Amino acid sequence: MDRKIHIMGIVNLTEDSFYAASRADVSTALARIRRMQAEGADLVDLGACSTRPGAAQPSLEEEWARLEPVLRQLSAESAVSIDTYRSEIVRRAYDLIGPFMVNDISAGALGPSMLETVGELGLPYVAMHMRGTPETMQQQTAYQDIVADVKAYFEAFAARAEAAGIREWLLDPGFGFAKTLEQNYRLLNRLDALTVFGKPILVGVSRKSMVYKPLGITPEEALPATQVVQFAALERGATWLRVHDVPEAVQTARLFNQTINNR
Repeated sequence: MDRKIHIMGIVNLTEDSFYAASRADVSTALARIRRMQAEGADLVDLGACSTRPGAAQPSLEEEWARLEPVLRQLSAESAVSIDTYRSEIVRRAYDLIGPFMVNDISAGALGPSMLETVGELGLPYVAMHMRGTPETMQQQTAYQDIVADVKAYFEAFAARAEAAGIREWLLDPGFGFAKTLEQNYRLLNRLDALTVFGKPILVGVSRKSMVYKPLGITPEEALPATQVVQFAALERGATWLRVHDVPEAVQTARLFNQTINNR
């Protein structure tokens, strides 16, 4: 039987996201969202605040100024997630478009009252592992055991989510966030250790440095290598892929299911 694998397409409403082809503005975002949906994306993830390593964070009003006009263009059937760590952005977006998935790189650590807001509104939530902020995270990579430490992080988060009334949440190990190259691959190799929480595991490795740096290539050249790493994540329990390239991710998922159905 096929494992249900969900594809989350990436649309960055910023000028400084690390992969230039993912960037969009008000004039191009809607067409990209529609294309990704037609290509097989289950959700399209809208990010108005770059979280690449070293990125300076915009003000709340700057983030909202990028996001609001795109949200106003969405049709009622558009399934989206919003990549933000600010609860005020969540409230404003909810008032505008109704329910959506919240994708929070900090699992509530950077945004006051984020978990309470998500619980109150009854929204699905992506909790990601990270230390520090995008500006400081790559100076916070000292772990006793990366797998055990990430597991402990989500044990603590699960309790916080329950207290806030969040019932539907996804677990994102945070590849590329506060982790060295070696730690990323150690965590990938043991990804199945995180299935103990019984939550869907979302993996975002698309064109990231953990994929292109070992090969001495650029993000623009890293699509085939991205598919290899995504396949490895699916083998170890991932059920969601956050991607720049939807058709190729759909193909990866189909071939993965072909593999497991013929063992």
